[in-house]
Amino acid sequence: MLLTPRYDEPVVASIDGAPGDQLVPVVRQRRRMESMLAGLADEHWRAPSRCTDWTVRDVVAHLVDVNGFWHFSIISGLAGTPTRMLSGFDPVTSPPALVGMQGDMSPADALAKFVDSNDRFLGVLAELDDDGWSTLAEAPAGHLPVRVLAHHALWDAWVHERDIVLPLGIPPTLEDDELRSCLRFAAVISPALGLGLGAAAPGSYVVDAVRPDERFSLDVDTSVSVRAADDVTDRACLAGDTVELIEALSLRGPLPPGTPPEWLQLLGGLATAFDALP
Repeated sequence: MLLTPRYDEPVVASIDGAPGDQLVPVVRQRRRMESMLAGLADEHWRAPSRCTDWTVRDVVAHLVDVNGFWHFSIISGLAGTPTRMLSGFDPVTSPPALVGMQGDMSPADALAKFVDSNDRFLGVLAELDDDGWSTLAEAPAGHLPVRVLAHHALWDAWVHERDIVLPLGIPPTLEDDELRSCLRFAAVISPALGLGLGAAAPGSYVVDAVRPDERFSLDVDTSVSVRAADDVTDRACLAGDTVELIEALSLRGPLPPGTPPEWLQLLGGLATAFDALP
């Protein structure tokens, strides 16, 4: 399914929080992944990941491409000319084609490219002031504040890190701030994409997670918004372990038993974009 990002007002998604609060978790996750990859033997780079038909090397090559896009998107937004590159982008067929264009890199070359792409992406994030974090830049859902784009970048790399380490039997590292950010964005991405794909499910929802504890409301109307919530009554509530909820919302695992049916419909956006069943 081709993406239909929203480039006009209102902004398609918002997540409450302080302007620069994503810098530390994004940097930590990327640097941790670099260290993990540096410790892999050559045969590990050829091993299958959780991504269909992709080896560990392929996943890293994909993240090199994505880091390059994030970097270009942010600097274009800061220059006052946010890009519109993803209209008509196919998230199923285009990433494998881009990975194939990088050729048969050696593990050393793939790691070097990953580190370099991280340096450029994280470097531009480190220079942002409060206005910079609020600047609009392109992401798959459309033009978003850079702070929300950083949520997407963290979530995407965090999921792909697990796509690598879990099949290899490497225990994943869990950091509370990364988990909270990933959970919030995992809840946002499907309805945000769904607004453009005709798979939106308007309504007010709640997530109530544990380990670490995290509770927020998710409101879907003409845009998607996340804010802290104390009251979970009278709204469809998705409850469970934080990691398991991120996996489920990212189409990597099942939703918890007893999940309200409204949440199945809410996942239609991401499932439609990736031609997958929720």
